Amino acid sequence: MSTEDQRAPRSLAAALRARDDASLAALLRARPDLITPVPTDLTQLATRAGTRASVVRALERLDRFALQTAEALAVAGDPATYDELLGLMAGDARDPAVADALPGALAALREQALVWGDEGSLRLVRTARELLAPSAQHPSPTGLGPSVREATAGMSPGRIQELVATAGLPSTHDSVSAVGALTSLFTHRRKMAALLAKAPADSVDVLRRLMWGPPYGQVTADPAARLRWLLDRGLLLPTAPGTVVLPREVALHLREGRAHRTPEPVPPTVEALVAHRPQVVDATAAGQAYTALTTVEELLKDWHEGGPAVLRAGGLSVRDLKRTAVALDVSEPMAAFWVELAYAAGLLASDGEADERYAATPEYDEWLERPPADRWAQLAQAWLTATRTSGVVGGRDLKERALSALGPGLDRSAAPEVRHRVLTLLAGLPEGAAPDAEAVLARLRWERPLRGPQGQQGPQLPQGSAAQGAQGDDDLRSRLARWTLTEAELLGVTGRGALSSHGRALLGARSAAKPATAATGAGDGPTGPGDKLPAHHRPVSAGPAAPLSAPEQAVATSAAARLLTPLLPEPLDHVLLQADLTAVAPGPLRRPLADVLSVLADVESKGGATVYRFTPGSVRRALDAGRSASDLQAFLAEHSRTPVPQPLAYLIDDVARRHGHLRVGAASAYVRCDDDALLNEILADKRAAGLRLRRLAPTVLAAQADPAVLLDGLRAMGFAPAAESAEGDVLITRAHAHRTPPRTAPEPVPDGPPVPDTTLLGAAIRAIRAGDLAATAPRKPTEDAARLAPGELPRTSSAETLATMQAAVLTGEALWIGYVNAEGTASQRVIAPVRVEGGFVTAYDHTADEVRTYPLHRITGVSELVDD
Repeated sequence: MSTEDQRAPRSLAAALRARDDASLAALLRARPDLITPVPTDLTQLATRAGTRASVVRALERLDRFALQTAEALAVAGDPATYDELLGLMAGDARDPAVADALPGALAALREQALVWGDEGSLRLVRTARELLAPSAQHPSPTGLGPSVREATAGMSPGRIQELVATAGLPSTHDSVSAVGALTSLFTHRRKMAALLAKAPADSVDVLRRLMWGPPYGQVTADPAARLRWLLDRGLLLPTAPGTVVLPREVALHLREGRAHRTPEPVPPTVEALVAHRPQVVDATAAGQAYTALTTVEELLKDWHEGGPAVLRAGGLSVRDLKRTAVALDVSEPMAAFWVELAYAAGLLASDGEADERYAATPEYDEWLERPPADRWAQLAQAWLTATRTSGVVGGRDLKERALSALGPGLDRSAAPEVRHRVLTLLAGLPEGAAPDAEAVLARLRWERPLRGPQGQQGPQLPQGSAAQGAQGDDDLRSRLARWTLTEAELLGVTGRGALSSHGRALLGARSAAKPATAATGAGDGPTGPGDKLPAHHRPVSAGPAAPLSAPEQAVATSAAARLLTPLLPEPLDHVLLQADLTAVAPGPLRRPLADVLSVLADVESKGGATVYRFTPGSVRRALDAGRSASDLQAFLAEHSRTPVPQPLAYLIDDVARRHGHLRVGAASAYVRCDDDALLNEILADKRAAGLRLRRLAPTVLAAQADPAVLLDGLRAMGFAPAAESAEGDVLITRAHAHRTPPRTAPEPVPDGPPVPDTTLLGAAIRAIRAGDLAATAPRKPTEDAARLAPGELPRTSSAETLATMQAAVLTGEALWIGYVNAEGTASQRVIAPVRVEGGFVTAYDHTADEVRTYPLHRITGVSELVDD
């Protein structure tokens, strides 16, 4: 046996054992499910890496070319050589682009422990081979069928000999050699070409229709001549009554050696479709950002006194969503987006009362006091990291229940990663450049081809693989990407389709500092117009860059707010009063002015300038809130750049003169007025019939209606009554601000285990190495040790354990022990005893690299190690 063969790993565990700490850290970072919980040793790590759930998750995170490489290995020999794999990927012509990219794809598969072995014996992990290899139930994603050996497994020896003879091969004495001879013929390019040259044209046409898959076809009991010619020579083999299959070797010959119709070694480029000046993009995005702030404020102001009721199953009703859309003057999907955004930012929640309703949270009041850029940054960060997805509102869940805004079932764990990835692709373009949306979707499909429709996983994995082409527009990642492009524009992260400067900062320093590059499935490669770098030159990585950690995102959000601040308009402290009873706000208003004006006037139109209209009802609303006519006149004179128009002054004085002339209190209700003629007018009005008024005194009318109903009725008749208390004082009515108890924003639903940080990775690798050292430490050959199964703890009596420990203290030798801690967790350790006393052994623990003390009664057994 050669030295190279001796060094070749014999198992995945051995291959992992040969890795350095950096390589193991890359594996655990790419597949965090392997570290939950931390494996006891490398053998357990290899076992866990081969489980179905873990392999499916790893395959789903491969880019298209890496997946095509794994699919080719699944139909290659086991083990396969690198040259065999290269032939399957690059074909007989040895496509140079594929040949250049293959080392990088293979390195990515090795890094994720999906492939192990050297270039002379490449092995795909068994579970991945089972998922990707062809079978009758699940054809290979490559479109290839079973090999000749697999297809003839149940065929009679006589029939196999007939196939060999008809194909022009010498007869053999056994079926194994006959199948081998037939396989050699089908894999020999020159001989196979000569055989097909003799075939009828329509027979070759049958082969060519099957060669790219599916490889199965139906035949009758008496097949046509063109099919009989193929069946007699084994070019088609029966698999079941009435069903034939094209052997893998024949299909590969017809394909000129290629396992895939179209290998895709290079990701689709995301190029600029339209270019704008960066200043225009930033200005547009800043305008959208301010509109987002006003929309959220308007939403929560509309729900100021308590919003819609919570459905029994949770969420908003369809009717309430429509009402919200009308109030915000947006479509219903957009209304769902703003509602969910406020919820994700912690500004909106249910109040938890018996008659449960939605309302603003105390966090909303704090949010209103912050600078506009900081308020936007909070919304943007919530959107970027949220897993709740408003785009699915109106759809159906797996149980055919309607999905409602603010209701359950809206979490899509892939949403943060897709949003981050889409924005990263935009960051890879020159500043001010907007991409084609379809190019972005094509890139995402190349990076994650196994993310199937509606996020289905598991058994659906083979059907959604790379060989079957891109998924339709209904797959979840494509829809998430489309929603991301739309929502980013609404929120002001992008402007005119291009990423803004504050949008780049929102991605973090790494993304903003390197706008020319973006990660790909095999590494962090360039994107955009210059993305022509061969894949094998890309640094090997587990896939696209993950979203930032919470501390990193907080820093990035703060940087985005700083960049946005100078782009937002300064709030104004004045309006322009006009003679037609309107006021024009030429820009955003400072909060005290905006609050008072929203009570004193009604918003007539919005846009770059907001138009307010003064009406008797709006002025009465301000008077009801405790303002006097002189207060209102002074307020307008102070905050108007134009003189207060005479019609507006007359309107305020006229409403104030009549305001409170009538007083309404509780009798059950009464009306009093010093002007008995006015009371006579009310009694004579037919519209007052429903109030059932009657005179108690010259200045007092009694009503059989609630005071609030009486107030509304009189106001509808054109009067301006004021409510009064039991003491006769005028009641000042202000809007009641309904708030929920303190609420936290909804936690995102993670897409699998979180990526471990550097500290956890270091500790886990040390623990795995230590456990592996204990598990693989060479023991002295004894009868008890020989009976132990791999991984089994040593078993010795208490007296033998104590004697061996005491002897090791004198000789300084290391021992292998089994230990069970107080929680009942068993482990193997290599220790060098220093002292044995009082039922405890103090020793240097080689596995933990520190001195520890162990109770002797928790040591299951001890075994001596061989001398170095």
